[in-house]
Amino acid sequence: MLIPFSMKNCFQLLCNLKVPAAGFKDTVKSGLILQSVSNDVYQNLAVEDWIHDHMNLEAKPVLFFWRNSPSVVIGRHQNPWQECNLNLMREEGVKLARRRSGGGTVYHDMGNINLTFFTTKKKYDRMENLKLVVKALKAVQPQLDVRATKRFDLLLDGQFKISGTASKIGKAAAYHHCTLLCSTDGTFLSSLLKSPYQGIRSTATASTPALVKNLMEKDPTLTCEAVINAIATEYATSHQIDNHIHLINPTDETLFPGINSIAKELQTWEWIYGKTPKFSVNTSFSVLYEHSHLEVKVFIDIKNGRIEICNIEAPDHWLPLEIRDKLNSGFIGSKFCPIETTMLTSILHRTCPEDDELHINIRLGEGT
Repeated sequence: MLIPFSMKNCFQLLCNLKVPAAGFKDTVKSGLILQSVSNDVYQNLAVEDWIHDHMNLEAKPVLFFWRNSPSVVIGRHQNPWQECNLNLMREEGVKLARRRSGGGTVYHDMGNINLTFFTTKKKYDRMENLKLVVKALKAVQPQLDVRATKRFDLLLDGQFKISGTASKIGKAAAYHHCTLLCSTDGTFLSSLLKSPYQGIRSTATASTPALVKNLMEKDPTLTCEAVINAIATEYATSHQIDNHIHLINPTDETLFPGINSIAKELQTWEWIYGKTPKFSVNTSFSVLYEHSHLEVKVFIDIKNGRIEICNIEAPDHWLPLEIRDKLNSGFIGSKFCPIETTMLTSILHRTCPEDDELHINIRLGEGT
């Protein structure tokens, strides 16, 4: 049952916070089931942060349902250039987000359900949460072959991944969130989660590729709405709370004081790209010069998303040392995006006479 989450509801239902008087004040006798009315990935990730940081979860667990318009979400310690096709994402208007939790990269659209289980640190238990989801799915379709793995994924028919897991554990609170594929665009998912970039060396957490399948491919009755209701029912039964899904607006500052500043931070270049672990890029250019091919090598070290070291190696007769040194120093401190490679190409073109017939083939793909 869906209930709009009004101020009256919030004062009656939500728990003691670590924030001052504004917002949720009164206590909850037991747990709570929430669902976002927003499809914006940054707003929904902000809800996770807000609940984790401000709600007292002692004996009052929370289950949060949320769905997003097309988005790619990378883990806290991942490299976006390694994990996804940034150029295709830009062309298709797909958002890129970095979450606070670890784990691998996932694709979200309206055919995917995101579930976040909030508890105290002591009661954090991913396997119990996944078993609850499995039980709910089998309540809808008893013949469904779905099971949790030691990696905390959910597999359909023993081989198809329908859910991936990540988590964040704080000093007192913790959350475990997972995806659940109902009717996601599988072709789009595969295209977006395939990086075209070559020559990247990084210690960032790498995603593990897997075969995926939608629940609705197995049983058309397993729609997002049916699955959400089934999981909510099972969660309510398990925690002995009312089976009500309370709708929330994640931009409402009267309910979540300060939440819009959290969402704003999650959209910044400094968070999405600047938090990328240090990495390097080694690539090469094939140059046609006076009817012969020359190789130009480029070595770049990137820290906090910015170019720390740039070293271009090229034949002196094509690119004099003085010009190379200027190029190398000119990029230090710049934000690294694949567009920087396009800029480098442009500069190389300008340094050479027009009649040199310069043709450059960049083997590092283009991106955002």
